[in-house]
Amino acid sequence: MSRKILVLGAGKSTSFLIDYFLDKSTSENLSLIIADLNPEAIATKIRNHPNCEAVTLDIFDEEALKKQVSAATIVVSMLPARFHIKVAQNCLTYGKHLVTASYVSDEIKELNNAVTSKGLVFMNEIGLDPGIDHMSAMEVIDRIRHNGGKMLLFESFTGGLVAPESDDNLWNYKFTWNPRNVVLAGQGGAAKFIQEGTYKYIPYHKLFRRTEFLDIEGYGKFEAYANRDSLWYREAYGLENVLTLYRGTMRRIGFSKAWNMFVQLGMTDDSYTIENSEGMSYRDFVNLFLPYSPTDSVELKLRHYLKIDQDDIMWGKLLELNLFDAHKKITRKNATPAQGLQQILEESWTLKDNEKDMIVMYHKFGYELEGKKKQLDANMVVIGENRTYTAMAKTVGLPVAIATLQILNQKITTPGVQIPISKEVYAPILDELKTFGITFNEFQVPYLGYNPDSVAS
Repeated sequence: MSRKILVLGAGKSTSFLIDYFLDKSTSENLSLIIADLNPEAIATKIRNHPNCEAVTLDIFDEEALKKQVSAATIVVSMLPARFHIKVAQNCLTYGKHLVTASYVSDEIKELNNAVTSKGLVFMNEIGLDPGIDHMSAMEVIDRIRHNGGKMLLFESFTGGLVAPESDDNLWNYKFTWNPRNVVLAGQGGAAKFIQEGTYKYIPYHKLFRRTEFLDIEGYGKFEAYANRDSLWYREAYGLENVLTLYRGTMRRIGFSKAWNMFVQLGMTDDSYTIENSEGMSYRDFVNLFLPYSPTDSVELKLRHYLKIDQDDIMWGKLLELNLFDAHKKITRKNATPAQGLQQILEESWTLKDNEKDMIVMYHKFGYELEGKKKQLDANMVVIGENRTYTAMAKTVGLPVAIATLQILNQKITTPGVQIPISKEVYAPILDELKTFGITFNEFQVPYLGYNPDSVAS
């Protein structure tokens, strides 16, 4: 009898995941059930595969969800994070293992005792970021400790970017994952981290003017802005005593300064809706955020408001987005500012069919060994194939797929709600990822402590 893998959701991050399961379906005796709200959007070659079945599923249809979960051997949820708790509760009820790529929520954490008592594995944060970052970091941290080293510093940066060969706009950026998450990035409280033993906080309105510079051989310079909460990783990684702990998101140099224009205008706000947004021109949308003037044009008002000159590259970046077009329209009814901005950006920043994305990850490990301070840097670069087989889909989907098979084959057996920070989990997954070209280059460099080469407003 075949082992049934239920995949909930067939979005942008599932191309490599689904192919992985189907490629191994005969040798591993797998049958794949893909449950999605719009299964007709799934590629015909996948729907017609003899070991695959695509079914319609509305996550709010409780009976249909129960039917699918109860019939599965293991469940992979690629749904938006807010729906995982529904899936997790059903997996607990019917005694099924669960794998997700999303951050583990407090609601799911509360299921830990019940999950453990049933001998189930609920693996979370096993995609890219979170996921590969956890595993690659813990592999090095455990190695340093095994050799007698004491951790002093840990910095980690990840970026979903456009590949150099498809980088053709002034922002050096295109969407490679959920655009909404990009527009709302950094919101929800001050960014928190530790620098040389001192707690640091960056409020949202300053976040994109406090960046750190990074160099990756062969790919040039990048910048990084702080993630919302770096402090959570102290306990997870056992880094309670490190002097510096900082996690950030990578972009090309200049992106953050330009993005800060939208923040200062208020266009990234998602807390209120705009009256009569449907049918509003892009030009009128921009004008909503500017002072009234009976004589000045929208362009002039914006330049004055942001204090940018007509020959400034920032102005070129805004013009490139067609922000002042009087004919292009917002199509969403009662849109928030963030939703209106998202529509405008998607028009310019969506990958074309044959364009490629790029994932970049960079870790810094500072440690003391035999009385000497040392530093090890590690980086990973993955280039996508096209708009469907993206680097994002590869680095999110493959760890999920590999972990699922490891659990099915009883290679990962420790029960409970967890993230991939134990050697039992990360060692085999990192080894298999290497066969797909997902590898880290390591460099021993002089210990510098926290990087002073940063820029502030």
